Amino acid sequence: MNYYKGYEMVIGLEVHCELKTETKIFCGCPTSFGAEPNTQCCPVCMGMPGTLPVLNGKVVDYAIKAGVATNCTIAKYSKQDRKNYFYPDLPKAYQISQYDLPLCEHGWLEIEGENGAKKIGITRIHIEEDAGKLVHIPGKGTLIDCNRCGVPLIEIVSEPDIRSAQEAVAYMKKLRAIILYTGISDCKMQEGSLRCDVNLSVRKKGEEKFGTRTEMKNLNSFTFIQKAIEYEYKRQVDELEAGGTIVQETRRYDQASGKTFTMRTKEDANDYRYFPDPDLAPIITSDEKLKKLTDSIPELPDVRKKLYVEKYSLTPYDAELITNEMEIADYFEKASKCTSYHKILANLIISDVMKLLDADSYNVKISPEHLASIAEMLGTSEINSSVGKKVIKALWENDTDPVKYVKDNDLNQINDRDTLLKAVLSAIESNPKSVADYKKGKTAAAKAIMGHVMAKTQGRGNPVLIGEILDGELKKL
Repeated sequence: MNYYKGYEMVIGLEVHCELKTETKIFCGCPTSFGAEPNTQCCPVCMGMPGTLPVLNGKVVDYAIKAGVATNCTIAKYSKQDRKNYFYPDLPKAYQISQYDLPLCEHGWLEIEGENGAKKIGITRIHIEEDAGKLVHIPGKGTLIDCNRCGVPLIEIVSEPDIRSAQEAVAYMKKLRAIILYTGISDCKMQEGSLRCDVNLSVRKKGEEKFGTRTEMKNLNSFTFIQKAIEYEYKRQVDELEAGGTIVQETRRYDQASGKTFTMRTKEDANDYRYFPDPDLAPIITSDEKLKKLTDSIPELPDVRKKLYVEKYSLTPYDAELITNEMEIADYFEKASKCTSYHKILANLIISDVMKLLDADSYNVKISPEHLASIAEMLGTSEINSSVGKKVIKALWENDTDPVKYVKDNDLNQINDRDTLLKAVLSAIESNPKSVADYKKGKTAAAKAIMGHVMAKTQGRGNPVLIGEILDGELKKL
């Protein structure tokens, strides 16, 4: 329906990131993932009467690193507050978080889309404790696992600067990359250590006033984020076009149906009755500590991205794709030392290697030196792109010298014009229908003939030369 084009979406993300500490935020319970339910909790993280929380100093350090890495202002004086609500997965009925004096504010990061760079504002980053986990058993009921209660989090709240599902995913990937580079979290989305809530509203294009927003909770994959946004955008536009109104509410995304459903009416800040936690002292950050933490942050993705654009002549978009994964960026730099065809190398990594990786694993099964050799052979026209793909798949199963593999399997590119001419003439002769279609003005028929030529050369023919020869011969007809 064309009326979708008359609207735009306005999106802000609340990203929850579990920090990679050995113990919880206010007690000594371990934070390791996958333990038996309710074996990693104590009276403190359960909030039993008479218990006193003690702040884990590493949580503050990690949060400050995240703030510095995202260009935030770090508060010299910060405090923690009780956010009061009762959900089954939070036994003490309040969450220790931060309200009016967060640790980090007014930051930003830059995403790279196909249309260029865009800056996304970050409103705040604050520390808080995670809640437990509900385990739903169909037909029987719901169980509660409190192991996650008290696991340290940072919540990263963006400005409503995002205007598409693609931008939202790009923002999440960039944020994940920054966090991974700093080393403060493992960002394992499948384990829930990085997840986000999507606040989305729609408005007519050209309007400045925001519409009524809904919040979609706990999305933990890039695919789900994109699909949830696309569905919710259409749902809201359909509702408005039908004369209805959007209700401010919290919704959940159902993976099976691809739809969002109402969970509860959305609360406002005053519904939580925030007040300063009386058991916790303010957080004071000295200039000396801030400098020490800032100096400990390694080279971040944007620094590498700029280097790849300037030194290797990559496009900003390709450089962003590579630097979003630290392991891939490390791999690219090692391989780059062994070839002068850096753009071809980058394209192999983006188009072929990254598609062969296992989910949530960046273990490339081809050595950097061997992938560089493939880039060299492509750059010097010793092999063509289809053979390059074939060699990569073969080496993924058994990493060996690609030069020897090409020679042993007779995969070198055919660049001899006479040989290619014979193949072209043979293909023209054996495909009279495609030739007739071409004469009628159906230029796509040439591609069919081209496919037959490649088949006759077993995929080894130089496609550029074949195209030139084929075009010349067809024009003679």
